[in-house]
Amino acid sequence: MTDLTASTLSATASAQVLTDPLATVHYHLDFERYAQHLVTVQLSFTANDDQPILWLPSWIPGSYLMREFARHITAVQYSVADMDDDNDEAADDAYDDAATEAWLDAGLDNDNLESNLDSEIEEELTLHRAQKISKSEWQLTEVKAGDEVYVTYEVYCFDLSVRTAYIDQERIYGNFTSLALTIEGQSEQPIELTLSVPMAFYQGKTEQVKLACGLKATHLHTDEAHYYQLQSDSYAALIDYPFELAEQVEGAFIVHNQAKEPLVHRLFISGRHQTDVARLQQDLASICQTYVSWLGDTPFSDYTFMTYASGNDYGGLEHINSTSLITPRRDLPSSQEPEEPMSAYQRYLGLCSHEYFHAWWVKTVRPDVMMEVDLRQEAYTPLLWVFEGFTSYIDDFMLQASGIISPKSYLILLTEQVNRYLQTHGRHLQSVAESSFDAWIKLYRADENTGNAGISYYNKGALVALCLDLLLLQHSEGKYRLFDIVKAFYAQAKAQGKRRIGMTSQNLGEVIGGFIDAEIWTDFKARYVDGVEELPFVELLAANGTKVNEVKQNNTLPWGIRVEETPAGLQVGKVLRDSVAASAGLSAKDIIVAIDGIKADKAQLKHIAETATESVSCHAFRRDELLTLQVPSKLTTQDEWGQTQECGANPSLDKVSLALQESGWETWLNAPHA
Repeated sequence: MTDLTASTLSATASAQVLTDPLATVHYHLDFERYAQHLVTVQLSFTANDDQPILWLPSWIPGSYLMREFARHITAVQYSVADMDDDNDEAADDAYDDAATEAWLDAGLDNDNLESNLDSEIEEELTLHRAQKISKSEWQLTEVKAGDEVYVTYEVYCFDLSVRTAYIDQERIYGNFTSLALTIEGQSEQPIELTLSVPMAFYQGKTEQVKLACGLKATHLHTDEAHYYQLQSDSYAALIDYPFELAEQVEGAFIVHNQAKEPLVHRLFISGRHQTDVARLQQDLASICQTYVSWLGDTPFSDYTFMTYASGNDYGGLEHINSTSLITPRRDLPSSQEPEEPMSAYQRYLGLCSHEYFHAWWVKTVRPDVMMEVDLRQEAYTPLLWVFEGFTSYIDDFMLQASGIISPKSYLILLTEQVNRYLQTHGRHLQSVAESSFDAWIKLYRADENTGNAGISYYNKGALVALCLDLLLLQHSEGKYRLFDIVKAFYAQAKAQGKRRIGMTSQNLGEVIGGFIDAEIWTDFKARYVDGVEELPFVELLAANGTKVNEVKQNNTLPWGIRVEETPAGLQVGKVLRDSVAASAGLSAKDIIVAIDGIKADKAQLKHIAETATESVSCHAFRRDELLTLQVPSKLTTQDEWGQTQECGANPSLDKVSLALQESGWETWLNAPHA
């Protein structure tokens, strides 16, 4: 990243050549109104067609929900400069002359100046309102092919997540899927983009304000504002580069590929925190080096970790050479962090590991429907369990493979995955392939019935990946494993012109068939991927030196409900399907105020659930209406095979623990490149 002052540029201006303002698509993002969470966007381009259409994505790659980013855009306005006749050509020459003179005076390069001049030109032209033609599309009805078009709109940015944009006096963060309208039919044109930040944003900050972004940027400033200039080959490339401007702690480390070439990795941390950056650099370097040593090389030449430290928010989103993360500040390492990371720090490192692997296993090898995807509509695939499931297995595995955590600590993380799966009733009803396909309407819209009716392709996908890894070890006498499948796909991707490949169910089977008998995979897929049979992890782990023990104590759930004590009473958060509470008519969000005539609290619920031999009365508010319900002491139901079974008042939640035996687990827990 270069930092050039105005005086430096003025001294070298005569050696520079102005770019043609019509050759690329230009964006200018002005953050003058950061305190109101607003950005003003100016877009200029030469129209290829009459009445061109501008559109904004409805979802962002890597997060499969229609987020409707266009809802944050106010009216889109535009003006037109007809560049076809001689007079307009003369005007264009005058534009270039004026740009050169003003640029030399101000010490700014042509990109910034064009945006300023565009504003002045718009004032002299007729301003039109773009016509909305769909939820995320605007048509410029007064534009003809060959016209130079100047578009202005504002975006409201106040979503504290890694998927959209957030602007205030402390932080300017954005994904261009939320900010940059693109032009139908012109998305492949090169892009020049300027971020303009007023000097007031920098005042009062104790640390240096830095730009974190996977794209290289040029930094210029005057007395009034700072300018950050970015260039991208296309719109599809641009939206793969989130950016953040804030007071940030910065670090860096080097990873070497198979050819011993150094790859610079940078990390930026914003928000309030007290991170031991040296420790974080050391641990991330070990994890990243383990990935690169396994896969041989990278689909990027450098990599950037962007982290915002908050109170309780958590999440991450992958990009081709960066990841955007948000984490509770307590998850970051302090100077008191022990040699083996505590569970909170393990969680953050697992998040980094997860998103880092996605550079290979989503951005490079990806579902076939997402090779050339229209971000205005859903892209359905039954294969998200492969991408998120494999990644959710490998992310924690690599923490121990890199030596950051011990095998014993890794088993604790794996146990959490297993117990989450065992305590999700919906695993009996929804396959992991169906869960993948329904991501658009289910995973990101969890409610009180989610666990009763479905399964997460992250959670079950991770355990399917575990079982497949152990199955490959078993049937190849330790020669092959899941990591070989990943590496085979990555090798195929590198052989393609664009160095990426789309996965289908067919070529997944073909690749797996290169390492295991095709009939074994077909049976495994039918039972555990497309079907809902219980996963065979107990037998497979036992065969690889890991014992699975059932944990029986303290696993019951009184009446089959989860509750929280509130001043109003016991608030029901979840009701298990086929529980005594469900049969009585209790629902999530009910407020239980009395049980058997006594004020309701957790102790009273537990006592009654354990001792009652007959039905008891339960008084609860649903909304503002008081209900009187009778909760039975037991319940007779039929299972999915028609067998009668008795359900007590306190259903047991399945729970296991994992323990390494004296030997037999070493091969499984080896680093994949060893």
